[in-house]
Amino acid sequence: MTTLSDFTLPLLGGKPQPLSAYAGKVVLIVNTASKCGLTPQYAGLEALWQQYGERGLVVLGFPCNQFGGQEPGAAGEIAEFCEINYGVSFPIFAKLDVNGPAEHPLYTWLKASQPGAVEWNFTKFLIGRDGQVAARFASDVEPIHLTAAIGQQL
Repeated sequence: MTTLSDFTLPLLGGKPQPLSAYAGKVVLIVNTASKCGLTPQYAGLEALWQQYGERGLVVLGFPCNQFGGQEPGAAGEIAEFCEINYGVSFPIFAKLDVNGPAEHPLYTWLKASQPGAVEWNFTKFLIGRDGQVAARFASDVEPIHLTAAIGQQL
């Protein structure tokens, strides 16, 4: 059976990051964009990371440019934007596709557990400590509204 630990993806700087580094943790995976009406959710995601990180939550951002071209920047621009505007300190990975012919296998796996195309930026997948998908949340669900689900997994 596939788990989150089976994947390795490049961070924004290009360094490969095995997701096995997060084994035994609760992981929130979010496809992000810097020029979206939902971009202010970065602040809420950072707040979750700060509030629950010591208890075992990891937030992982995956920039995606598939929705209205709202993540057009290069890696350095994305990193700078996230840090300067939202103080993001959680890991941000290299851009990837979440749907379609170039869809990353991570997202194929996520959607196999919680079916349906990713419809917009800031769709969230919550992974339990067992490395399996525990829940999926739509783009418009603010990070603050994930606290109960995160608490159940922690």
